[in-house]
Amino acid sequence: MEKDLREKGYLCDPERFADLINGVVCEGKKILQPSDLTEADSQTGFMRASGRGQRRTAQIRQQYRDVVKKAAFGINFMVIGIENQEEPHYLMPLRCMSYDAAEYERQAALARNRVRRQKGISSAEFLSGFAKESRLHPCFTLVLHYGKEWDGAENLHSLLDFTDIPEELREKVNDYRIHVCEVRKFEQTSLFQTDLKQVFDCIRYADDKEKLYEMIATDPAYRELDEETYDVIAEHIKTTELLKIKEYNRDGGKIDMCGAIAELIQEGRIEGLNQGIEQGIEQGVRALIETCIEYQSTKEATQNRLVEKMQISPKAAEGYINKYWH
Repeated sequence: MEKDLREKGYLCDPERFADLINGVVCEGKKILQPSDLTEADSQTGFMRASGRGQRRTAQIRQQYRDVVKKAAFGINFMVIGIENQEEPHYLMPLRCMSYDAAEYERQAALARNRVRRQKGISSAEFLSGFAKESRLHPCFTLVLHYGKEWDGAENLHSLLDFTDIPEELREKVNDYRIHVCEVRKFEQTSLFQTDLKQVFDCIRYADDKEKLYEMIATDPAYRELDEETYDVIAEHIKTTELLKIKEYNRDGGKIDMCGAIAELIQEGRIEGLNQGIEQGIEQGVRALIETCIEYQSTKEATQNRLVEKMQISPKAAEGYINKYWH
């Protein structure tokens, strides 16, 4: 639940939301601008009948999208929703279909109130609660899957049992397709203009710790992460210790993830990073300290050098000096 809440807050940011849709859905084209986006109600509902006979009543079934926004295009707008999934949801086509149907029902209810107050409408329009010229605004749901493999259905027909159903009838059954982005398989992260690139890349390499640390250590963007970006990455690479020490690696409102990881390795508190990474960092730090000793540098100057060259915190640098200064 905590991770889900972090993702919701992270993707609610208009710049990241627009960047996600442009990068994943529009293949890098800047179709959507952050200024085009406004907040939309994540709660939708549709009528569901219950009971029998004269006791039959209508109930409203409430559903909540993870993130939903209105995107303006000229005088029109589109409703775009995002669903976060750690595991495949084997009824996702039905779930997304119900989200979209509920949104259309909501729009139809608003139109109904307007139409029935108008004068001169036809009996068909009054009964429908919808004028002949009325239109609904389109909606779309993007499913973000963070797990290893999406093996669920991606359309409604995949959920239906068509055994022995004649082709003539089968083809009349409307299908409903969903749009799934498998984050771990999304390689075109260079299309992103925001720190979505760093988040997606870390999730992609969450199980390859050597590649993960190499990437974090060589990309300057990881040294100046927004707090919510840092938190989302820490949750996904399953290194929760990073959340506990982020205050020690904060500078001007930004957080240095490279320094935080180095500090945890030095203290022996890192979760999941393998011995090869630890040895690589240890060798680099030790070599730099030995060079400083050879040139008769002071401990204070060496500590500053470690902070500058190895991109680690002063606290971590002090620990390495205590360990290797001789």
